[in-house]
Amino acid sequence: MASHEHQRGGARRSRAETRVRAQWLTSAMGVAFASLASAQVTPAPVDSGDDPIKAMVGRLDLEKYKATIKGLTKFGDRRQGTDRNRAAVDWIETQLKSYGCANTSRIRYQYAAAEPRAPSGPAVARSPDAAQGGARFRGVRAHTGVNADPLLQPDAALRALNSQPSTDGEREEVYCTKVGTTHPDEMYIVSAHMDGHGWGEAANDDGSGTALVMELARIFASPDVTTERSIRFALWNNEETGLNGARAYVAQRAALQGQEDPAASGKYPEPRWLGMIQHDMMMFDHGMPRADGSVAKEQRPEADVNVEFQQSAKQAEAAQRLAWAFVAANETYATDYPAAVGPHMTNTDSTPFMDLVPAISLRENERGREIGAGWDPHWHQPTDVYTSFGDSDFRLGLNAAQTTLGAIARLTGATLSK
Repeated sequence: MASHEHQRGGARRSRAETRVRAQWLTSAMGVAFASLASAQVTPAPVDSGDDPIKAMVGRLDLEKYKATIKGLTKFGDRRQGTDRNRAAVDWIETQLKSYGCANTSRIRYQYAAAEPRAPSGPAVARSPDAAQGGARFRGVRAHTGVNADPLLQPDAALRALNSQPSTDGEREEVYCTKVGTTHPDEMYIVSAHMDGHGWGEAANDDGSGTALVMELARIFASPDVTTERSIRFALWNNEETGLNGARAYVAQRAALQGQEDPAASGKYPEPRWLGMIQHDMMMFDHGMPRADGSVAKEQRPEADVNVEFQQSAKQAEAAQRLAWAFVAANETYATDYPAAVGPHMTNTDSTPFMDLVPAISLRENERGREIGAGWDPHWHQPTDVYTSFGDSDFRLGLNAAQTTLGAIARLTGATLSK
């Protein structure tokens, strides 16, 4: 492990970026963010040994994070519409309940694959984020795509595990909720997608995000942790087919926000959404491909946690404030890697929420400009397996967990009982 000073040194950030951040933190925008949830949330003391959030972040453990990812990989790529996907959903629910998440629930919906359409004209090459108005990529671009060839998976046992094809029908996804003590009718959604494809183990995409959300659920479920506002930990299905699980959640539950049920019970099955935070591919920031398309084997020292919002979203301004709040939490609570903000959030489960609520996505790289240009050679490939990643990769995911835990604990008014 590189030293804290080396990983977070001045070479990691330009002076211009630091100046912009400092200006923001003291600006009216920073003050406005304090009321983003329509309530005043007092930030935890930064340098105090009595900081309960720092104690909560300290409960995150690299080996536990790795073990949760490893547990998910026993279900192969967890492709939607298969027995291995359904078994993974059951396993996730069992794990959440074992953490103390007693109010675990499921969303059920129907999914049918669309019939492939024949091309109506000559193929047109498009940038990975062209539909979302993302940044144009400059530099070396490596091949990307979804592997559909089982023979490219050299592990015969894994190849057999992943062999069952997907079928149409009912889908399920799991969520659990930490109920707030004073504002149970307000909620942040912390999420990741648990399905994958490509004939690997979907260790990074998105076992790394799923394990992160599960680890945060474990810590917030501890009986000595209380929060003023509610937190929902959601593990979406069908992300790889077009964000269908997240879209189903929005379709079924958006209209239920803030409704007390039963009346006068103080219970809110769907608290009002204050923010949505997605986690998708957390571990691999090895840098730009070389001229020959290859990527460095080791994590680059200047790796960071990318926090994205979508600049074209109706909630873009509030989402940007939310993103900078995560940067502030990272600077206080993350141990190794800093966070950087990008405005091109695309192609993940935060998209169905982004016009309704401030929504951001935490990732290893910026999706459109970097991942889509081949910065992660394991993306949707047979090599997205647990053994492809080292501790520096897993540690980047852990730093994303530290970032989200610190930010959400601040936003929800988390405390520890003595």
